[in-house]
Amino acid sequence: MEFRLDLGATWLNLLATRGTHFGENPVERMPTVERFTEWLDLVELRPVRRVTSADLTRAWELREILRPIALATVDGVPPDAAAVEALATFLEGDSAVLTVTDRLERSRPRTTEDALSRIARQAVDQLTGPERVFLSACPEHDCRGVFTDPTGRRRWCPNPTCAIRGRVRAHRARKQAETAGQAD
Repeated sequence: MEFRLDLGATWLNLLATRGTHFGENPVERMPTVERFTEWLDLVELRPVRRVTSADLTRAWELREILRPIALATVDGVPPDAAAVEALATFLEGDSAVLTVTDRLERSRPRTTEDALSRIARQAVDQLTGPERVFLSACPEHDCRGVFTDPTGRRRWCPNPTCAIRGRVRAHRARKQAETAGQAD
């Protein structure tokens, strides 16, 4: 199962490591330490120290702390205070060192906790800054995936399945309305 890296930010891609979150059969894309390590590689946050099962559990915790905060932000309601306090614990630590080679580079995180801190910091910056207005949530009831939509024109998340289901549902509703209108 492939990772989703098309939502507009690393922290949003972390949310997508659990697909159809609100459905009957959620899809866990990083069920093992190995898969989590693979994801960290893809987002260029693989730590110097080996990733452990405790690190995977912490990543799941961060993901599930961020999800309701992100949805509250999209919905324009205050997030749960306990979730915000829990998120704040991830902001401690990590200080990336910047270097210049042929491009600007940052040091690898020393630990997975440092990597998670970078992800949490990115989330907080977007959730509290002016870019928060570009966040949208997929209207599909089992998805509700949060993504960046700077144009304001996207209706569904980048997952084609959500758009197809939404379009099919809209088509069926139009056909049903036409049929009901003809019966009158």
